[in-house]
Amino acid sequence: MKLSILGCYSATPRALTNTTSQVLEINNHMFLIDCGEGSQVQLRKHKIKFNRIKHIFISHLHGDHFFGLVGLISTFRLLTREADLHIYGPKGIKEVITLQMKLADSWTNYKLIFHELTSMTSELIFEDDKVEVYTIPLDHRVYTNGFLFKEKEGERKLDIGAAKKANINRAYYRKLKQGFDVENEDGKLIKNKSVTKEGLKPKSYAFCSDTAYKEDIVPIIKNVDVLYHESTFLEKHAHLAPKTKHATAREAASIAEQAQVGTLLLGHYSTRYDDLNAFKEEAQEVFENVELCEDGKTFEF
Repeated sequence: MKLSILGCYSATPRALTNTTSQVLEINNHMFLIDCGEGSQVQLRKHKIKFNRIKHIFISHLHGDHFFGLVGLISTFRLLTREADLHIYGPKGIKEVITLQMKLADSWTNYKLIFHELTSMTSELIFEDDKVEVYTIPLDHRVYTNGFLFKEKEGERKLDIGAAKKANINRAYYRKLKQGFDVENEDGKLIKNKSVTKEGLKPKSYAFCSDTAYKEDIVPIIKNVDVLYHESTFLEKHAHLAPKTKHATAREAASIAEQAQVGTLLLGHYSTRYDDLNAFKEEAQEVFENVELCEDGKTFEF
C-alpha cells in the first residue's frame, strides 16, 4: 500500500504548499482522493500515469478539495483518454462539473460516471474482487464524507511440502490457495489449513478530512492500518476548531487512540503555522505512532 501526498494544507494554495489531494495505490488500484487546485501539476511531478486513475473520491464541495477536478477532467480529454472515469462525491458534483464542461463546449470523449452521495451513515460505494470502499460520515460545514479503503482477504500460501506429503494432485493447488478443502489421490478429504498458511494480512486506509472532532467514526475505522485525520489547528487555537468545524492535532490523536489504528497521519494544516513539528509533538502526547504529511511525501505501508 502506497500513499502519495500531492497536497496537505488547508484553505488556499501557496508557492510552496498545495491544498488537499492524495493518491492511494492499493492492490493494483490507483485512487485519487480529493483534487485541490493544482493537483494535476502535482501528479506530473510524482510521475503518476494519468490513465491509471479510474476512480476519484471527493470528500466535499469546498474549493480546496475539488477545484482541480474540472481541469484534470479537461486534461484527460485533451490526452484523448478512452477509459471510463468514475467520480464519487456529494450530490451537486455532477451539476457543477457538467455545467463547466457545457459552457466551455468541452464534453469528454470518454465516459464520465458520477456517483453522488447523500447518505448520513456509512455505506459501501465501490467493490470488486480485491478492494472495498466505504464512506465515513464526517462533521463539517457542508455535507462531507471521509473514505475507508479495505483490501479483501487474499489467497492463502500453499505449503508445497505438506501438499505433496498429503498426496494431493497438483490440479487442486489452486483450490487450496482459494481456501477450499480437497480430496487427495486416495479419496481422503484434506483440510485446507493442514497444507496452507495465512496469506498476507489485508491492509486498510481511512481518509478523514475535513471534520470537527467526531467520536462516531471510531467504530467505522476501528483497527485500520493507517488513518489520515485532519489537524487544522494546534491547541493554542483550539477555540477556532468548533467554529470552523475542524479538528486539532490532539483531537486527531484521540480518534486514533480510540480506534486503535496502526499509524496516524496528520494533515490539512492551517497556513498560519510555520513549524509542523508542533503538530506531531501535541499528537504524540495522546497517540505515539504519528507521522506528518508534507507535499510531495510518499508513504509505503
